[in-house]
Amino acid sequence: MKDQSKLKAKYQLNRKPETKPFRLVKYYAVTSFVVLIAISIPFAIFISEGAKDILVKDFFKDYRNTIGENLNNVFSENFLRPVLSIYGGLDLSNEAQQKLLDERMRFAIRGTNIELLKIIAKEDGTVVYSTDPTLIREKVVETPEYIKAVNGVSSSKLISEGKGLWGLWAMKIGGMKKVRAYIPITLILESTGEEYVAGIFEIILDQTKQYNSILKLQYYIFGVFLFIMALIFFALLYVVHNAEEIIRTRAAEQKELEDQLHLAERLAALGQMVAGVSHEIKNPLGIIQSTAELLSGMNQSNEKQKRLSLVIKEESIRLNNIVTEFLDFARPYELNIQECRLDEIIKKNTSFLEQELDKRGIKVKDNFEGRDLTIQADPERLYRVFMNLIINSIHAVKDSGEINIRIDEEKNGYLVKIEDTGTGINRENMKKIFDPFFTTKEKGSGLGLSIVRNIIEGHEGTISIESDEGAGTRVTVYLPKRK
Repeated sequence: MKDQSKLKAKYQLNRKPETKPFRLVKYYAVTSFVVLIAISIPFAIFISEGAKDILVKDFFKDYRNTIGENLNNVFSENFLRPVLSIYGGLDLSNEAQQKLLDERMRFAIRGTNIELLKIIAKEDGTVVYSTDPTLIREKVVETPEYIKAVNGVSSSKLISEGKGLWGLWAMKIGGMKKVRAYIPITLILESTGEEYVAGIFEIILDQTKQYNSILKLQYYIFGVFLFIMALIFFALLYVVHNAEEIIRTRAAEQKELEDQLHLAERLAALGQMVAGVSHEIKNPLGIIQSTAELLSGMNQSNEKQKRLSLVIKEESIRLNNIVTEFLDFARPYELNIQECRLDEIIKKNTSFLEQELDKRGIKVKDNFEGRDLTIQADPERLYRVFMNLIINSIHAVKDSGEINIRIDEEKNGYLVKIEDTGTGINRENMKKIFDPFFTTKEKGSGLGLSIVRNIIEGHEGTISIESDEGAGTRVTVYLPKRK
């Protein structure tokens, strides 16, 4: 015993402070969520930029090439050929040629989203024609896209106009989104049949609608990504919460088992001591009782001696009953298992206590109704169990009241519920009701409920008590049909 006490003390000293389970997992969940949110923003931007590149390089490229072919065809067939036929040469400073060119070019871009069209001379980079006359004779800025067109390769670039609002980093909401394209004007030399670049078309196309569609896709991708991350985050929190509840429940169950183990250890030690003391008391107590009976029966004894002898006898009997309870609590016993009826055992109790119940004006109700509630048990022990419980209910009710005894049949056992309308038990006493020698009665050993629980557990059953002060008490006993 000393070695066990030392080990327990050492365990308590070395025990680490209790920490909440899964705290690391919670931190991981929150951190992962923040990191994923931070990653999702540039991820959405990356996808959007990729979509824009595809729009510029693929869609605009095809669209630009189609427009370029159309413009080249209109310029060479519908403008240049008639001009050479009529005037014998090209001179855009000529008002008639300029007017004809303007008619042909406006006809070519009609129905398209081209906002501005320029024709740039290859030799000096001067604007020789524009749908905006104020831009004629301007010098073009030689951008990389323009230089590519001079070398015979069409190119384009996405540009923005208007202020708009800045959203997520580079995602600008609002404003105009346009494309500036440079398309070489290619003609064929009749002498050699070779193509050469005679000039450059510069066009500006309004692509705001298409660009805004990309932005919507970008926000949609970001929203879906964020939603999925949130689902994963809350699912992880839900799993962690449930895991904590399971661990908390198992910890409570473990603590309850440890408490029961410690109680069993204390009761075993206490039982050994009580058994020894009770055995030593019982023999001289029997001598005192028999001597008192002998003295009270002697002829020469006066009335006072007889009265005192009777007091000694009664108190000896009461003390003997207490010692008997001590022995019943302390020493092991074997159950006399046999087939019996649970309802008959309880009715036997209520019949025995009928006079006391009538005296206090207490009504007893049950739901037996002639049911066959057969059980394999020790009837004498169960009789003692329910006698103790019903007497406790009688003492709790005190004056007029009611005791309701209900038996519910389950698959493998019975639930016996004894509920009274008494004064109830306060919270402090509820913690100690099964402790040996604890009692609130003036005369009592405090072993009644301890013995009751031992008998029920000997039948492989359970007992639980629910009570609130002033609201009555309910005792629930579970007994298997077969031990």
